[in-house]
Amino acid sequence: MKLKDALGHSKFVVTSEVQTPLGEDSPEQLVDRLKRIRGRVDGVSVSDVDLEGVVGDSIRTCELLQHHRFNAIYQTTTRDKNRIQLQKDLTQAHESGIENLLVFTEDYRISGDSVQEHMFFHVDAGKLGSVLEHIRNGRKIEGEPMPEPFDFTLGSGIESLWGKKVPKQGMQGMETMKLMGAGYFLTTPVFDLEQFDKFMRQVKILGVPVIAEVLLLRNAAMARFINRHFKQGLVPDWVVQKLDKAADKRQASIELFGDLARGLREICQGLHIITLGGEDKLQPYLDAANLR
Repeated sequence: MKLKDALGHSKFVVTSEVQTPLGEDSPEQLVDRLKRIRGRVDGVSVSDVDLEGVVGDSIRTCELLQHHRFNAIYQTTTRDKNRIQLQKDLTQAHESGIENLLVFTEDYRISGDSVQEHMFFHVDAGKLGSVLEHIRNGRKIEGEPMPEPFDFTLGSGIESLWGKKVPKQGMQGMETMKLMGAGYFLTTPVFDLEQFDKFMRQVKILGVPVIAEVLLLRNAAMARFINRHFKQGLVPDWVVQKLDKAADKRQASIELFGDLARGLREICQGLHIITLGGEDKLQPYLDAANLR
């Protein structure tokens, strides 16, 4: 079933995310590691990677996933791309047979809710909206006709750590993405079900499916690394302590994931698993949560 159909049928959607291979690893090896979960996830997103000037071929990886019967999701950001580059990338993705697009606009990559951050959102959302409007109408932004119009099942990243205090500008940003054609929202990582439930009660009025991002934490060191380098306090202390004190780290990790996944079933329409390089270890986590 296509991702668009899964969302339309209101099933509990399960997607995962992988990073475009760099160095000695290859897209073929990555796809091979994912084969054991084929049929158990509704989509696999592939993020752009630019490490010290080495750029991974995320569209090629998506193309291979499609060939091996995965619903590939081309994941990109608008921050460092102008309209011409966005148009080029989306056209190449379409020509490669990719039907799903996940976009992160500037405001959801900055903490807080200042006027400056809201300005960034309007700039990035504006150029994305312009490109999407043109390709849907079959014309390039330069005015020239395209061979054919095309579109994607569009997902948009949103900030979900606000809880019940979703600011007015945050709601306006989500409304903008809905008008732009967003078929679902993907949250920032979720750990606190009570806080997330309060968030969902606020955004339910938008009528757009919400997929919760879940980090697959395999040990306490990984949790501490995330808190140190990404966002302080993102992983709650009780999670770090459970992983730290457990005699069986792997089992504790699986239990944490299973409990969270079962709770999310009652709150939103799906979960998006960030494997952090552990895509070959995903199967027992899906089993623990009874995810197909």
